[in-house]
This record gives sequence, structure tokens and C-alpha cells, in this order.
Amino acid sequence: MIWLIKFAMCAMMPRTEKLPGIGDTDLDGFLRRLRRDSDFLYWLGLALGAWLFAVTPLFTVWVPLPAFFLPKKLLDRHTERVLSSRIYLIRQAVFLVRLSAGMCWGADPTVRAKFAMSPYGTDPGTFRS
Repeated sequence: MIWLIKFAMCAMMPRTEKLPGIGDTDLDGFLRRLRRDSDFLYWLGLALGAWLFAVTPLFTVWVPLPAFFLPKKLLDRHTERVLSSRIYLIRQAVFLVRLSAGMCWGADPTVRAKFAMSPYGTDPGTFRS
């Protein structure tokens, strides 16, 4: 399921000319830490959001294929439409994926350097204590 979450995150936060994308960060490490530190319901919501992102192109771009088979242009259009869906539950489930990607992206030292911000220190590991 992690590959599907990574795919959805990379589709939602691609690299641009001036900024790195989520795929340029330590996404694998972030997802391992998130899986370990998050509650079961959060992880379930993240996985369901990624699954929903993958199966909804039929309703957003009218193509009966999963999102990971779409060409780049259609994938971009699907991403835009699913994130702005009028159906609240779809929009919120997929937004949870984008929110999690944003936490990873914003904590990356390369991204922080682009905004003239110092990198975060190491995690003291006190979240669960």
C-alpha cells in the first residue's frame, strides 16, 4: 500500500522549475516514521485516500483506468479535479494524502533552504512519552 501512497503524493506535489517535488525528499523514511508514529485511523485514512485517488479517474477525467496508468497530462487534470471535488468525503480523503505529503515536503532540508529557513534538528522522539 505504501507504493500507492507514494504515487498519490508524487502526483499531487510534483517537482517544478524552482522547487523540488515530494519525490525529491526522503519520502520512504517519512512514511516509515508516519506508519510507526501515527494512530491506526490516521494511517487507514491515508491508505484509503490514496486508494480513492487511484480509482476515481473514471469520474474526474472520464477514463476507465486507475490513476497510475494515466499519462502525465491526464494525471495532472485528475489530481486537480479530485482535490477540488464537490463531494466532501472524496475531497477530504484525498486531502489527507496531500496534508501528509506537505508535512514531509516542508520538513525536508532542501526545501527549507529554498525558503531561506534552517533545517529542523533531529527528532527527540518524545512524541509518545
